[in-house]
Amino acid sequence: MISLIKTAVGGLTGICRAHGHLNGPLNSHMKVLAAGLKTYEIPPDYSDVVLPDKPKLKFMNKVPNLKKAKKEMKKLRDIQGPARAANFFTTGQYAIVAMGGGYLHWGHLEMMRLTINRKMDSRTTFARWRINSPYKPITRKGLGQRMGGGKGAIDHYVTPVRYGRLIVELGGKVELGEVEQILTEVAKKLPFPAKVMSRESLEALQKKQADMEQNNQNPWTFKQIAQGNMLGIRKVLSPFDLHSHGCFTGKFHIPGRV
Repeated sequence: MISLIKTAVGGLTGICRAHGHLNGPLNSHMKVLAAGLKTYEIPPDYSDVVLPDKPKLKFMNKVPNLKKAKKEMKKLRDIQGPARAANFFTTGQYAIVAMGGGYLHWGHLEMMRLTINRKMDSRTTFARWRINSPYKPITRKGLGQRMGGGKGAIDHYVTPVRYGRLIVELGGKVELGEVEQILTEVAKKLPFPAKVMSRESLEALQKKQADMEQNNQNPWTFKQIAQGNMLGIRKVLSPFDLHSHGCFTGKFHIPGRV
């Protein structure tokens, strides 16, 4: 086999000599390049990272500790619009960020806790919650009951989440490639769109949105049209649309709108 390859290379070299292509691309590809010194990237410095005593996610209560449980209305405004809290990093470097609104059940929290605690290395990584345990009551009537008879009994509790809120935050002596697969697996199972982001990517997303608002060349934005009441549009707009400037449709975020 080796003699066959030598013969083929020798034949191609003779053809190149005959036609004067010694400096052509075919001859250059046949050259054997000597291996030089490799330059590797400098590993990140984790000297300032301090791991907590309990690096794993703690257990969340299924039912809040209340003296008397009270029923509530739906209040869908809990999941509409942008998040006003827990929308920035504190001690971690990577997180699961909600890209839409929704409710988290206790089963979702347990799924996240078990998946992350089992697959992460607690010697080099820590995780912490950025959401509260379930506190909003959801009522439900029994199967086969007739209509009427008042509001049903409390069935379970949920945690409302808005767009831009951090769900779980990870940090430690790790890079994004080591924990991205774990966080992506968790983010796919959530009841709303979510994305794995680092500190840099979250800052870039916020900066991109600010640049779009600052460098917008179209004067007819949703905010200007609504404030000017063009064509009497205020008659059909809700207070939520006026407050969010049309960037949200209920719990869904409209990317690219200024």
